[in-house]
Amino acid sequence: MINKILAAPAAALADVRDGATVMIGGFGNAGMPAELIDCLIAQGAKDLTVVNNNAGNADSGLAALIGAGRVRKILCSFPRQTDSWHFDRLYRAGKLELELVPQGTLAERIRAAGAGVGAFFTPTAFGTRLAEGKETRHINGRDYVLEYPIYADYALLKADRADRWGNLTYRKTARNFAPIMAAAAKCTVVQVRETVELGQIDPEHVVTPGIFVNRVIKVL
Repeated sequence: MINKILAAPAAALADVRDGATVMIGGFGNAGMPAELIDCLIAQGAKDLTVVNNNAGNADSGLAALIGAGRVRKILCSFPRQTDSWHFDRLYRAGKLELELVPQGTLAERIRAAGAGVGAFFTPTAFGTRLAEGKETRHINGRDYVLEYPIYADYALLKADRADRWGNLTYRKTARNFAPIMAAAAKCTVVQVRETVELGQIDPEHVVTPGIFVNRVIKVL
């Protein structure tokens, strides 16, 4: 019987190794899997490469993971905000590498990984420092930059409901990057508000099919 719901949150991340690439869902705090991040901090993996929309807020969640010195590199669109002091401190000290990716390009690079797209051209960032060293091409009167997919070892996500097969629904904008991250990672771990029996989620309402989900944790 397929049952992806785990009783112990720590067990969901026990096998994360040093140097892993981890996608973390969320747009700021909306959809951020805070409890899973806390488990990752407790688990102890270090030298992580993190893919997220930003670089954390204040002292919790992703910011706490960065502040603990566990992140070697971050790929994101918005690293600096008024409360991104952990990122600022480590980046200025040369202890944290940044790959700045425009938000639409970030989403498409993640989506491309899950869709099996080898690379794609985008006009975004052409003629800027973000395009330095990248292949460019003139297509139909417009200039483009070649971008490659972003793959991950793990995706840590937050959803609203899940059944034991891992079929997911989300709450409004908390959905954000989660569906494409689930498809781009080798192992997708999801925290949810509610677990339900098979058949209680209308198939038409499933956003992320369980085939993309490996482990589910219920968080009160």
